[in-house]
Amino acid sequence: MKMETQRILMRSLAVAVVLAAVIWTTTAQYHKTDPKYSCCTKVSTSEVTDPIISFKMKEESLPCVKAVIFETEQGYFCSDWRQPWVKRKIQQFLKDKRKKYDET
Repeated sequence: MKMETQRILMRSLAVAVVLAAVIWTTTAQYHKTDPKYSCCTKVSTSEVTDPIISFKMKEESLPCVKAVIFETEQGYFCSDWRQPWVKRKIQQFLKDKRKKYDET
């Protein structure tokens, strides 16, 4: 009887740990309460391919890490500011914005 109880307890604990890990990883990337105060707790090195609506540069302030947050129609993406493609995306975004402004 005691072994069965321990086995059930261990299984329950394992399920709880897996559940907690899944919840943490899905919510840890980007904290969006008020966009002005939002931050990233981890960043991606994958290039954002969707059209960029806006971007913000955020400094490290634990638990937030230094990141560039790109806003697209798909949502917000926390990107590693050290990636060469991030600088290119920002420059292209600013160039397109300036061009659109000059046309008006």
